[in-house]
Amino acid sequence: MREKYAASQITLHWLTFLLVALAYATIELRGFAQRGSWQGYAMIITHFSAGFTVLLLMVARLFLRTRHRTPAITPPIARWQTGLAHLVHTLIYALFITLPILGITSRYLRGRDWWLFGIPMPVASEPNFDLSDTLIGWHETLAPLGYWLIGLHALGALFHHYFLRDNTLRRMMPGKSSH
Repeated sequence: MREKYAASQITLHWLTFLLVALAYATIELRGFAQRGSWQGYAMIITHFSAGFTVLLLMVARLFLRTRHRTPAITPPIARWQTGLAHLVHTLIYALFITLPILGITSRYLRGRDWWLFGIPMPVASEPNFDLSDTLIGWHETLAPLGYWLIGLHALGALFHHYFLRDNTLRRMMPGKSSH
């Protein structure tokens, strides 16, 4: 059995990380751009585009999980740690699939112009402001969970690397295997 994830899985993992960071950064920094300015539009288009791409990458990552076996952790870890890791990964996948769907659907239902990668997207011919507001409310409520889940995920990887001294982190690092 391999000691690392497939190169495609590693690439998509780190690309997802960068795009999630970009999506969060643009929404956190949008207040520095004047409302209605080109900088403000650039931030929001970047946020929408990064979020949409995260959705695509998460679906691709789920597909790749069915195609490649998970490399073993050596030395083996306790069952409760495996269970906790599965829970955190499930929540990460659920969140980063749900958030873009909520955001995109709310933009569509708003009935106003919006863009992905600078390309105008379709809008509902009959806007549903109440549903749009509800969906974006859920998007904004759930989004901060991403900080916690990413932090827990990273903390777990670092704990395994530096304290348990197993190969958990090395399995997802780019580069060749040591064996």
